Formats: sequence, structure tokens, C-alpha cells
Amino acid sequence: MQIQTLITILGAVFVMAGVGGVAWAGINELRLRAIRRGRLATAGGAQFGGGRAARDPNAGLGGQMLGTIRRLGQQSAVRDPAKLSVLRSRLMQAGFYNREAPVIYLGVRAAALAVATVGVISILPLIAGGKGGMTGILLACTLSGLAILGPDRVLNMRRSKREQEYRDGFPDLLDLLVASVEAGLSLDAAVTRVTEELARRYPNLTVHLRFLVLELRAGKSRKDAWSAFADRLGIDDARQLATMLRQAEEMGTSLGETLTVFSQDMRSKRMLRAEEKALALSAKLTVPLIVFIFPCLLGSLMLPAAARLMHVFSHH
Repeated sequence: MQIQTLITILGAVFVMAGVGGVAWAGINELRLRAIRRGRLATAGGAQFGGGRAARDPNAGLGGQMLGTIRRLGQQSAVRDPAKLSVLRSRLMQAGFYNREAPVIYLGVRAAALAVATVGVISILPLIAGGKGGMTGILLACTLSGLAILGPDRVLNMRRSKREQEYRDGFPDLLDLLVASVEAGLSLDAAVTRVTEELARRYPNLTVHLRFLVLELRAGKSRKDAWSAFADRLGIDDARQLATMLRQAEEMGTSLGETLTVFSQDMRSKRMLRAEEKALALSAKLTVPLIVFIFPCLLGSLMLPAAARLMHVFSHH
């Protein structure tokens, strides 16, 4: 009983400390915002002759939450440039192209950990109370798991979904590139034309193609632009295409023939992936067949015989 009382007291102390810390951070934030608004109002009045000050971009609940998340991300930002580059690449592959995406992502992780910590501390009295202790432990484990694994899981799901679209659209991209190059267009003009054609069918792939077009127009070398395009997509087909284009440019081979061979290879790979999924379907259906279909079939076959036996034995 004394241990339970001690745990309850410690939980209450932790809860009070957390609430006090949050309150102190909120009061400090409000004070800083008041100082900032005063300075902006003074600067706006001096510059525009006492005109109305510019609107605060962080006004509103959503803007304040985003500003808080951004500050948390800046405090927990990755200092290693290599790790920051890897994180930015993962976010771009998941569809987050904003320059502040790594900071916001780190801020979301920090906020999730803070909320989970407060939740676990609040659950401590329930765990120490005896009744509902297992429920409290499961709830605490769930909160911790969501805070630790949730952001990465959401990011990986978005990446997987987009990578599937990239793999499906890459053979079509190559076919259109081959048709455009054989029609007499240069590779850069062909990419621009293909981007317009694929906008409806593969919108996410089109975004990366537009980035590629802008980089080529800005004067970036074709080798570096296609390598950056492959890194943004994050699939092997794009890396192979970038390598093939670099080798074709260095060796002086025909670009149309090279793209034709590579397009046929992509089509063959797409057909092989479809055949692999079709062949794996029977193995995947084994477990549902045994667990769900076989008991129903067995019941349908055995129930008439069991009813017949019960009827026969009941008359003897």
C-alpha cells in the first residue's frame, strides 16, 4: 500500500511539473509575441506613416500551432549535414517539397513525444491504483509506440504509395520519350512534352518531371539533373535511366535506340512483376482457404450427415 501511495504521489508531482512547464512555456510565448507585435507595430508606423501594421502570418490557432511545431523542430534539428540531407530526401520522396519540411517533421516528432510523455505520466495513478492497471499499461505502451513509430510509419506509407505510382508510370514515361525523340525532338523538349501528357494519369510523377524541366532550363547539366531526378524518385528504374543517359552521352551512342532498348526492358520487368504477383497468389490464398473457406466447406458436408445420424439415433 505504501508503494502504491508513493507511486501516486510521484505521478501527481510529475503531472504538476509537466503542467507547470507547459504553462511557463505558454506564458513565455505570449510575452514574446506581445513584444514582437509591439516592435512590428512601431516599425510599421515609422515606415508607413502610422499606417496599419502588417498582418502576423502566425495569427490564428493553426498558425500558432505550426509556429510552435517549427520552433520545436528547430531546437531538435539534425546538426549533421549528411543526416539532414537523407531526411530531406526521404521527405521529398514522400511528397513534402517545402524547404522547412525537415524542421516541421522533427517538430511533429518532438510534439508527439511530449504529448505521449504527458499522457503516460497522467496514466501513472491509474496503473498504481491496482484496478485497471493492465489497461493503463497497455494504454501507455500504445501512446509510446504511436509517438515513437507513428511519424516514421506515416512517412513510409506515403513513400511506398508514391513509389508504386512511379514504378507504374515509368514504362509509359519511357514509351512517350521514345516516341518524342524518334519524332525529332531533343531530349529536353521531349521531357517537357511528356510532362504535359502524363499530368492527369500520374500527377505525383509529373511533379518530379517539372522539377527536372526547371533544372534543365536553369542551366544544370543533363547528367546532374537526371541524377537528382532519380534521387528524388528513389526507385531503381530511375537510377538506371540516369546511368544509361550519362553513358550514352559520354560514349556518343544513339539516344533513340538506347531509350528504345531501355523501354523494352522496362516493359519486360513490368510483365515479370505482374507474373510474379499472379504466381504468388495461390500461396497467399492458402491461409485464408484453410482458416475461412475450409471450415465452411467441412461444415456444409458434415452437417447433413450429422443431422441424419441424430435423426436415426433419436428413433432407437
